[in-house]
Amino acid sequence: MQNAQMQDYRITVRFPAELRQQLKAAAHRAGTRESELVRAAVERQLAREDKALTAYERARKAGLIGAVRGASRDLSTNPAHFDGFGGS
Repeated sequence: MQNAQMQDYRITVRFPAELRQQLKAAAHRAGTRESELVRAAVERQLAREDKALTAYERARKAGLIGAVRGASRDLSTNPAHFDGFGGS
């Protein structure tokens, strides 16, 4: 998922001692870094949450809801927007 132009950011996360030991052991077994396991877990969680979004929520998250600027508030009832509608 890394992109050459994407900047990495560092955050600090505190774990209880037991959870940290479990993370450390899992990273050792997997032959990877603890940070890689944490990153993968966060990515899985965010993907799971994204899959649960409705189409409306996805459009709102993408900024598509209310994205039209300078238009009439209600296009469906403004007669000016029906000019030429239904014509051949």
